[in-house]
Amino acid sequence: MKLFLSPALWVFILAMIASWWAGVASPEVWVVDRVQMDAAQAEAYSADMDGSGFLTAEESRLLPDVGRRLTTAPPVTSEHVVSRDAAGEERYDQLTARSHRGIWSLFPALVTILLCFLTREPVSSLAAGILAGAMLLRTYDVTGGLLIPKLASSNAALVVVLYLCFLGGLLGIWSRNGAAAAFAKWVTRWFVRGPRTAKLAAWSLGCAFFQGGTLSTLLVGTTVKPIADEENISHEELSYIVDSTASPIAILLPFNAWPFYVQGLIFVGGVAALSTEAARVAFFFGAIPLSFYAILAVTFTFLLSIDKLPLIGRSFRAAIKRARETGELDRPGAKPLQSALTGKDTVHPGYAPVAWEFFVPLVLIIGIAVGTFVATGTPEVLWAFGIALAAAYFTSRFRGMPLAGLVEAFNSGLRMVVYGAVILLLAVTIGAISRDTGGGLFLVELLGGHLPFWSLPMFLFAISLVIALATGSSWGTFAVTFPLAMPLAWAVAQSHDLAHPLLFLQICFATVLNGGVFGDQCSPISDTSVLSSLATGCDLMDHIRTQIVPCAFAGGFAVIGWTLLTFFTR
Repeated sequence: MKLFLSPALWVFILAMIASWWAGVASPEVWVVDRVQMDAAQAEAYSADMDGSGFLTAEESRLLPDVGRRLTTAPPVTSEHVVSRDAAGEERYDQLTARSHRGIWSLFPALVTILLCFLTREPVSSLAAGILAGAMLLRTYDVTGGLLIPKLASSNAALVVVLYLCFLGGLLGIWSRNGAAAAFAKWVTRWFVRGPRTAKLAAWSLGCAFFQGGTLSTLLVGTTVKPIADEENISHEELSYIVDSTASPIAILLPFNAWPFYVQGLIFVGGVAALSTEAARVAFFFGAIPLSFYAILAVTFTFLLSIDKLPLIGRSFRAAIKRARETGELDRPGAKPLQSALTGKDTVHPGYAPVAWEFFVPLVLIIGIAVGTFVATGTPEVLWAFGIALAAAYFTSRFRGMPLAGLVEAFNSGLRMVVYGAVILLLAVTIGAISRDTGGGLFLVELLGGHLPFWSLPMFLFAISLVIALATGSSWGTFAVTFPLAMPLAWAVAQSHDLAHPLLFLQICFATVLNGGVFGDQCSPISDTSVLSSLATGCDLMDHIRTQIVPCAFAGGFAVIGWTLLTFFTR
């Protein structure tokens, strides 16, 4: 009887009925986007297509429908067109036809998020969101028509190889050879003198590992967790520090892949500051001081580390008090994403732990990731973790660990992270479904109308935040939002005859960048949220629930700052 009175059950039942009805009855709206390409992009595309890739304006089947809302699917979904503008100059455009189902486009993600908060159980919530998406897309063969194609993607393969095999294997070996515990004791002896210095160690490592996202959350969480556990630091505290110094620090110290990815999305025809790749990268770096949310997020984690952050909310304060006074690192009834194995409990009999067995793989991870970025422009995280795992295996084998012990260590490591890997795989799937239903396109279309210039940064931040919250991806949010937001921002600046239009454009750029990071950080279906919980052994929904308050204050202060700054562009 109690089951049938559960609000979550009724939400699920009603969501399935509503999704099926929307899939059958709601109209599909098609929109054709026109994004101007710069000379380098056009040349590269033409070279890839042997010079035959561009259509003329007369040949294009999408160009007449740019800016129109279509109720039937166009004959093609993508074209590259060369035409002449009003001044007679050649312009190159990429035309893309995308569809959405109005407010229903957001429904699968909203179902997932609502059930996450009702049940505090992400696996069933993600599964419900996937089912809602299948009903909406009328893909009733959920396994063969939806799950398998989505899980066959490179993102899903990355989860299996990196998070499950490499990370799980490395954690298992570190647990079995006692290296993590030995390193923790070494750091404790030389640096950590209590909860504050332990949290400062996490904060410092988060700032040092400025690659962001995957690399930062895994390294900082796995390195500091044993030390933090000894100092009775709640897992909610540690996961907040790890999460809030991952993506935020990546846009404040962007010596990583972020600027090179984003610059390809922000070209605006007629704006000299965005005319070339080098100019757009410089534009990214020039906007760093305007990343108010990222600056506040990193500052807030520092203040939390020294116990001087007042804006943390009741739940967060209770978690800190619980851990300090009782030693309970998790809420009673919590479901941590990582099992509570410790080095001293699982060290192979007769094996003598040493700190350098932890340090060597750690240095390899950092050195290879940063080194490959410097050499190629892309950090090879898979290489880094794969080589680190091999190094951990051979050093332990060389020092006397039997093969059977290492195999058992690998197996136990997989068991430690399999729950988190399942969540990540489902999160990849729900993110892909949100893109298929056109949720991001609908939000931008809904809120991107005629706005007062001073309100545009606030709206762009809100759009980016909601898209990232719903999809769990900051980079996916950028791909949807930047090509639409940047031309809109420039048009608003020109229509209001602003004296400093480039500054206004940088403000709007920063709001989208920071909104994507904020939403990604607070989304229960985000990979960084899951990884922060996984690496620190925190319950995912406890992590989300406690960090929302300080993140919301940082976001609110940032919006006030951007809004006030727009008046200096007049």
